[in-house]
Amino acid sequence: MQLQQLAYFVAVAEARHFTQAAERMRVAQPSLSKQIRALEAELGAPLFSRARGNVTLTPAGEALLPLARRMLADAETARREVGELAGLRRGRVRLGATPSLCAGLLADALARFHRTYPGIELLVEEGGSRDLVRALARGQLDLALIIMPLQSDDPALVTEEILRENLVVVSPSDSHVRKPYLRIEELRGRPMVMFRRGYDLREATLNACRQAGFEPRLAVEGGEMDAVLRFVEAGLGIALVPSMVLDGRPGLTGTPLAPPGLRRTIAIAHRKDVEPTRAAEAFRATLLFFLAEAAHDGSLPEGLELITEG
Repeated sequence: MQLQQLAYFVAVAEARHFTQAAERMRVAQPSLSKQIRALEAELGAPLFSRARGNVTLTPAGEALLPLARRMLADAETARREVGELAGLRRGRVRLGATPSLCAGLLADALARFHRTYPGIELLVEEGGSRDLVRALARGQLDLALIIMPLQSDDPALVTEEILRENLVVVSPSDSHVRKPYLRIEELRGRPMVMFRRGYDLREATLNACRQAGFEPRLAVEGGEMDAVLRFVEAGLGIALVPSMVLDGRPGLTGTPLAPPGLRRTIAIAHRKDVEPTRAAEAFRATLLFFLAEAAHDGSLPEGLELITEG
């Protein structure tokens, strides 16, 4: 019994006419009739009564029809599912992420995804959260790891909060900062290295200082993450950064702010009006599983906490 034979059988049963069924299936009528006869021979019973030009189902045909429809539907579902999985052999994911994540755990998550789906091209855009939100809204990214809360009133994004991270005051390791904590007021008058516009860290730093009643003294501004850290290493000033970016930088020391300190929330986001591709969904699932594993075995970078439901 072949799926093609069952498809021909269902077509005749619904049209009640061999010629019309053949036209519907885009096959010559003699070929369709031959396949129906072969199916009847295999089943050992006639499926149609062909009396006086009228085509009706026999009892055997009546019994077969719902089964044939179900088998064809299951076959179509299987083709679709396998096709979608096969589609993950090729494609791309356009991902946006903040520099702190690109410099930290994201590389390991990308490596795991690449091992699982080696045919999927990964395009990563590094930038400040506000820049990434604009790129998502313009359709230039499939997914982005952004900072909450959103700064735009209505960016039309679906967001899922996944991580919280602590911000620390970073200074050269040979500086005289040896306190377990710093109060934000202690940054008054100290030269600071400031991120460029578009970085949420810039806004977080400015807001924290202003809430404490002072404007920060800027020694240099306009840098990306790596540049800011290098400027601090060179002694140009201090900066407010996520604690995880200090891994592998022995020339820098991070000092937490006095409790409750400063924390920020990271979310994975996509546009509301566009469903993520299969490849993008696969990356999201890979990332969340990777983070859950890291949280379970204690390998999340210092200052990073997984947000769990409930």
